[in-house]
Amino acid sequence: MNPVCDLLNIKYPIIQGGMGNISNAQLTAAVSNAGGLGTLGCGTMTPEEVELKIIETKKLTEHPFAINIALSVSPHVEELINLVIDHNIPVVSLSAGNPAPYIPRFHKYGVKVMTLVASVKHAKKAEEAGVDLLVAEGYEAAGINSNLELTTFTLVPQIAENVHVPVVAAGGIGDGKGLAGSLMLGASGVQMGTRLIATQEAPFHNLYKQKILDDNGTGTVIVGRSVGQIRRIFNTPYAQKLTELEKAGMTQEDYREMTSEMHHCKGAIEGDLDQGFLNSGQVSGLIQDVPTVQQLLDGMMNEALQQIDQTKQLLQMNFSK
Repeated sequence: MNPVCDLLNIKYPIIQGGMGNISNAQLTAAVSNAGGLGTLGCGTMTPEEVELKIIETKKLTEHPFAINIALSVSPHVEELINLVIDHNIPVVSLSAGNPAPYIPRFHKYGVKVMTLVASVKHAKKAEEAGVDLLVAEGYEAAGINSNLELTTFTLVPQIAENVHVPVVAAGGIGDGKGLAGSLMLGASGVQMGTRLIATQEAPFHNLYKQKILDDNGTGTVIVGRSVGQIRRIFNTPYAQKLTELEKAGMTQEDYREMTSEMHHCKGAIEGDLDQGFLNSGQVSGLIQDVPTVQQLLDGMMNEALQQIDQTKQLLQMNFSK
């Protein structure tokens, strides 16, 4: 049994990444119904807004789904923890902060805890604190990233070799080859964000999806290095404005305002590329269609199995010479 599937009670070792304030019940439920683990990101939403999305998601799926709490982003951490417990959410994803103080509380109520890490040091600390699952995210990934900027291909095997809890790979993964490769690197599953934007159930602006389809692999940029808060987004007019302001000496406070969830929603939901940004990982260069979530996950599993068989045959051919 795959340890991720066993731990999370899911069919496929595929997890949806938290998407902040653009998270929604439709996509979350679709991922869970397709055999993966859907995730509702809380972003900066109020507890009332998050609770409505939890209730709506429960109407759309009977399968497990997770709640992502960005600890240093949300001003409502305590209230969100209570929502997870009150609504019997089986899995919580903790990011953008130290998960240690919160893990015992979740475990008391049987909630599985996973957390994002970007180095072996952070992974070991999280394991010592009691997390059940680690998401090793390379900086190919969309949105907020670690300032360490380690790639998925180098990060995942380092972490997998130094911890005992299951590891999930994230960043640059969007097909069966990525899933198979992640398993070869020592992960037990994958987490995806950008690939799920380009699905039929994802209720995002068509400009967002088309931008993903049109990308040749070089359409994303990193912003925020000058203020120590990097983020990978599409190179749009708004991204170019951010870049120019950084060159001119942008303050951290101004940067935070311009990369707030309000501007995230303007880009992703309203399609306003002058006043809003679009998170995207480098995997956008691999995406060429907009399937249903079920088609995507089924296809990934089949492709991963085929890829593993083909690789095995290649190795056996070489050894037999």
